[in-house]
Amino acid sequence: MLNRVVLVGRLTRDPELRYTPNGVAVANFTLAVNRTFTNQQGERDADFINCVVWQKIAENVANYLKKGSLAGVDGRIQTRSYDNNEGRKVFVTEVVAESVQFLETRRSEGGQAPADSFANESQPIDISDDDLPF
Repeated sequence: MLNRVVLVGRLTRDPELRYTPNGVAVANFTLAVNRTFTNQQGERDADFINCVVWQKIAENVANYLKKGSLAGVDGRIQTRSYDNNEGRKVFVTEVVAESVQFLETRRSEGGQAPADSFANESQPIDISDDDLPF
């Protein structure tokens, strides 16, 4: 059997970090993942996928990602159910992330990304064939 999910998308809100009674960190967030095709109006729809991550990765996600951040998630789909306050059974499907990749540089306080050291370079870079790994 195989249960593996790989997603790349943007967070729809800031991650929500909590701790279990035993002190284990858990963070929840939702990823907006664009579909590969367009609808009849020529626009790309997105799927909004709930994700949960545990332990140190949860703390890192809460500290470094925020609404709009681009992230890659590798994990598995999990389904569960519970009875809500009204006595109705609620079914939940979510991705349990085993790893989360931060796919953008962190923005500075002014909202600007750090300057690219090579952005204004128009000179070719001299690299010998001995330096190339292939």
